[in-house]
Amino acid sequence: MSADCRSSNMLHAPYRVCLAQTLSEPEQQTSASLLCLLPAACVANVQLNDDDVLETSFIHIKGIVDGRGLACPMPLLKTKVALRNVAIGDSLYVVATDPNSQADITAFCRQAQQADADNGLSLVVNQTTHQDTYKNSDQAFADTAPKMPFDTIYHFIITKTDSN
Repeated sequence: MSADCRSSNMLHAPYRVCLAQTLSEPEQQTSASLLCLLPAACVANVQLNDDDVLETSFIHIKGIVDGRGLACPMPLLKTKVALRNVAIGDSLYVVATDPNSQADITAFCRQAQQADADNGLSLVVNQTTHQDTYKNSDQAFADTAPKMPFDTIYHFIITKTDSN
C-alpha cells in the first residue's frame, strides 16, 4: 500500500507547516529534519511559530510522537495519548517505523472521524519515506539529511477538527 499526501478541506498540498514554540528545541529539530524528508509536493515550508504565521494557511503542529523503533501497538497508543493535548484546529506530527502503524493510524483517524459527531480527526499527511529517497538526491540535501537508522519511516500529520 503506497502512502500519499491527503488534502484536507481547508488546505492543499504542498502544505506549509508551523512548529509551535511550545515544542522543546530537540522536538523542533527532530520534527524539522524529519519533515524535510517529505517530498516538496507534500510539505513545502517548515518554520517556527511566531506572530506572522498565526494564519490558517499553515498546519500548526503542537506535538510530536516519535514512534521510531517502537513495535505495534505503541505508536498508536502514544498517538492517542498525545491527541489529548491537541486543541481543535491544531495538529500532531507522528513518525513511526513499524509497517503496521500505517494501517493502524489510518484506521484510527477514519474511525474517530465517523464516530465522534462533535470532534474528529483529519489525517492531513500520510506519507512514507525510504532511506534511498534522499540518499540518491542532490549532494547538498544528502549532506544535511538526518541519518536514518531505519530504512522506512511513516509520517502522519493528524489535525483535530470540529465536525460542526
